[in-house]
Amino acid sequence: MAVSPGSVIVPDWHKSPEGKEYLATILRKNKRKFFGLIERPVLPPQMAADTASYKIFVSGKSGVGKTAMVAKLAGLEVPSAHHETTGIQLTTVYWPAKLRDSGRALIFRFHFWDCGEAALKKFDHILPVSQARGWGSCHALLSPGELRLTKHSTWVWISAPRSLGDVQNWAGGACKEKADGILFLFSFTDRSSFDDLPSQISRVTEGSETLVKIVIGSKFDQFMHADVTERDLAEFRQAWRLPVLRMKSVNGPRLADGQTLDGRAGLAHVAHVLNGLAEHLWYQDQVMAGLVPAPQPGTEETSLG
Repeated sequence: MAVSPGSVIVPDWHKSPEGKEYLATILRKNKRKFFGLIERPVLPPQMAADTASYKIFVSGKSGVGKTAMVAKLAGLEVPSAHHETTGIQLTTVYWPAKLRDSGRALIFRFHFWDCGEAALKKFDHILPVSQARGWGSCHALLSPGELRLTKHSTWVWISAPRSLGDVQNWAGGACKEKADGILFLFSFTDRSSFDDLPSQISRVTEGSETLVKIVIGSKFDQFMHADVTERDLAEFRQAWRLPVLRMKSVNGPRLADGQTLDGRAGLAHVAHVLNGLAEHLWYQDQVMAGLVPAPQPGTEETSLG
């Protein structure tokens, strides 16, 4: 399912005077604010807004830029070199948006679950698992018999399966458990990651027909070396009828000190992705609640941003 861009969320609202006021709640002196486990943006009474919270599983081959994408969405430094993600890395991103039909402002809270490919495949001494929603930036690492969730220097110990076989069965669906959407990543510079999308989508979404599915092409900043063409994307969209978005995998502008990332400029670079997520997830919620009709097959529009 793909929603026509701008049909649910006002796309450029974050550039308006009203939108900038809400955007200021996730910025501090043009730097991005980072929120802990139980923190959220503080809004003045006249700007009160509900929060819509979603869990999003990030899927893709090792090295396509999953961690870099999440870092860019969160306003963090994009890693300069690839390092395999250990276990599960959870990152929370807030994004204010305005609904087109009601004119109501909402705060979207996205919980991104970035699972290391090696950990998911090997299931040896470090395995990913989680039974909780709402964690901020933290890691979950599992050894047989214990689960350790850490946020900064806080450790929580939870009972876990004692055998490795039980661990494998439990961990296999941990990232997808209670997920609302899945981001499928491919790299414009890695043809094999694009060719792997059909099997990846079929494998990961088996039995999860109601999940929002969005495809993101990373490393678009290296388009001169792209192994994926516009024709390839057009054929994929026609066959799978899924929204496809583009993202650069480099850091954005910095402030006058030459070191700190410019939070406002960084948000402008990823607004199309955050709006796209908000649009599809909110629309799916309305469909599931019976408030709007589901799109008829063959009528969906795809997006390429």
